[in-house]
Amino acid sequence: MSISENTVLIATERGVITPDQAERLRALEVELAPNAGTVLPPPEDDERLRFITGFGDIFVTIGLALFLGALGYFGEELGAAGMWAVIGAASWLLAEFFTRVQRMALPSIVLLVVFCASVFMAASTGLGSTLPLFPSVLSLSEQPLTLALAGLATLFAAMLHYWRFRVPITPAAGAAALVAIVVGLVAAVAPGGIEAAINPVLMVCGLCVFALAMRFDISDPQRLTRRTDIAFWLHLLAAPLIVHPLIRGFIWPDGAPGEASALPMLAVFAGLGVVAVLIDRRALLVSGLAYAGIAFASLIKVSGFAGSSTPLTLFILGAFILLLSALWHPLRRAVLAVLPARLARRLPHPNALPTPHIASS
Repeated sequence: MSISENTVLIATERGVITPDQAERLRALEVELAPNAGTVLPPPEDDERLRFITGFGDIFVTIGLALFLGALGYFGEELGAAGMWAVIGAASWLLAEFFTRVQRMALPSIVLLVVFCASVFMAASTGLGSTLPLFPSVLSLSEQPLTLALAGLATLFAAMLHYWRFRVPITPAAGAAALVAIVVGLVAAVAPGGIEAAINPVLMVCGLCVFALAMRFDISDPQRLTRRTDIAFWLHLLAAPLIVHPLIRGFIWPDGAPGEASALPMLAVFAGLGVVAVLIDRRALLVSGLAYAGIAFASLIKVSGFAGSSTPLTLFILGAFILLLSALWHPLRRAVLAVLPARLARRLPHPNALPTPHIASS
């Protein structure tokens, strides 16, 4: 009987084997596999994300969507708060089987998101709020304490969920709840001024989440444990919290993109690209793609191709993503090579650093 990848990961986390021994086991499995000479080993410094363990994950997720959606429909008779409470309780009970027993990746992620969103909505509507799932600036300025209290309830629920199920996305959900608490408290302290403060506050929160993500990343540079998944979801949360306030608050404050804002937006996207390459996290670039597309479209219109701006923009973005994917590993080695060896070795996947450079330190 062969040992599964999940067993190797758990054994590494619990100290049964070392990360180096885990890598040697994987290499041995590839070597002894049938037709080993024709099978290429996976790239050594790709992001490993346990998102789907099989088609069963997709099948169960479809069932969860249908079941919880119908449950919400029947629960409307209990009122908004009661309906969300029922959905949240059902999500927890379903996680007891699909997360704790079956250890299914995608259903666990979906159940955690539904659970935290349900707690937030149940708490906010229970306090008499009509906040949407993603509150606008107007709703924040009108009901800041409700937002903070709902965020506090969600934070506590996320901590309890992580203690029980250990789903890697849970720390990101807790961080999002903390952001809601901070924004709500700032809005309460500065009533009527949240419109001016919201972008700096969100950007500072994003930088704090990014620092937390880097702490998890640096603690597991070879990305062999659950910490790498936790870092991924934190990066995915930090990116929009940094990018959107930066562009909408400082580069594009009037809400009208134009030629003057195109180059600064592309500069922000390029800066994100450098950081993403340094820490080996492509998730940072996702939040900037929309703004990069707007910037490219503005420049294309100025160049006289207004009639074909949309297909040209999509073509340029697609070509850029494909080129970056193809050159990711060589580009990362080149960027790491110009950094001090001590700093480069602390970044995720330091094995991308050329051996001579490490030896020279």
